[in-house]
Amino acid sequence: MAEFTGVNEHVEPVFNAALSSAVAIQRSLYVKSEQTMSVDQYMQELGEKARAASRFIARADSSAKNLALAKMAEALDASRQALMAANAKDIDNAIAKNLSAPMVDRLRINDATIDKMIISLTQVASLPDPVGSIDGLRYLDSGIQLGKMRVPLGVIGIIYESRPNVTIEAASLCLKSGNATILRGGSEAIHSNKAIAQCITKALEQAQLPADVVQVVETTDREAVGKLITMAEYVDIIIPRGGKGLIERISRDAKVPVIKHLDGICHVYIDDQADLEKALKIALNAKTRRYGVCNAMETLLIHRDVSEQVLPELCAEFSKKGVELRGCEVSRDVVPQLLVATEEDWSTEYLAGILSIKIVDDLAAAIEHINKYGSAHTDAIVTENYAKSRMFLREVDSSSVMVNASTAFADGFEYGLGAEIGISTDKIHVRGPVGLEGLTSQKYIVLGDGEIRS
Repeated sequence: MAEFTGVNEHVEPVFNAALSSAVAIQRSLYVKSEQTMSVDQYMQELGEKARAASRFIARADSSAKNLALAKMAEALDASRQALMAANAKDIDNAIAKNLSAPMVDRLRINDATIDKMIISLTQVASLPDPVGSIDGLRYLDSGIQLGKMRVPLGVIGIIYESRPNVTIEAASLCLKSGNATILRGGSEAIHSNKAIAQCITKALEQAQLPADVVQVVETTDREAVGKLITMAEYVDIIIPRGGKGLIERISRDAKVPVIKHLDGICHVYIDDQADLEKALKIALNAKTRRYGVCNAMETLLIHRDVSEQVLPELCAEFSKKGVELRGCEVSRDVVPQLLVATEEDWSTEYLAGILSIKIVDDLAAAIEHINKYGSAHTDAIVTENYAKSRMFLREVDSSSVMVNASTAFADGFEYGLGAEIGISTDKIHVRGPVGLEGLTSQKYIVLGDGEIRS
């Protein structure tokens, strides 16, 4: 087991058979309530409990939260067989329903998966607690001091698909940032998520925190999602993680603010003043490191003046890796073997070994293309010209903008956030990888010494 730092052992209560009994009672009550309560009533109850728990966790100190994370890691480690047995039910159901092999693979829990969940908990526990930190405290002419204090958002509803490890990632980030959370995983992972939820509940009890700080929705009824995203009186923020269809539906129907990212149509632009050796490495890494991730390059833009120098070599390297290449008319003049790129290609997130290529006249044309067809996720320029790099940084309207670096770096861990709940392409509150700080807000604080306003 990995060791946790910053855990106050004096607050650890004795865990005995009474807790196991309490958890069993809670499960049996759910079974009974599921039979007698409507989905609306069930979700309403979750919302009420989450709201009450949010007030408690908002004032919890870091040692209690870190202790809960440590106990989650211990519970996962001790429950390996139970977790894998529950997961086996989901895998069997997925195979019976003819889910795709990649989907089944994403569902799978094994010792390596559990190890990664434990490491994730360790990392979150080691991160600085953002709650209560004060920024920009300064004296004003009136004599008062003005600053901003970081505070939790309150209750976060998270809706996600497939990977059961998201249950732990979401629970840990919400807990450390002082928020209560309601987690609704996909029906395909219901047994796995319930088993993980039991570990979370035990850990919260051991840390003397309310079990309702983290609640996993235990019904597969789709009405639960519809209710969750409209409970504005109980839920402060919704975060969807999944396919574009899921996120579009939630964004359309929610009555609660949504932190979303629809897709990742990422670009790399190779400028006429680029170091072409750098450009080759960056473009290859941005596309071929991993295909099915939101920070993978989907469109390559190349300045006309260097296209004949760089494009044939790039295409040869991409072809070696089995990437299907689709090009504009000009790029096909340079490399005739390219397939024809259509208008639809420029706004498509492939998440596969497919790349669209376009030759542009200059930097302004590249920026115009990115802002028109991109998804405001991540875009990069390769250039040795400082003025051009500054123009690109200033004018490309995306959540991450890079100079001479691969788009693959757009990731919470790579940004030093420790972990992330997703990558936001919104323009308000939080933008880019959403870590602990992104799950908080700020309020103004005023410190005075008897000052009154004239």
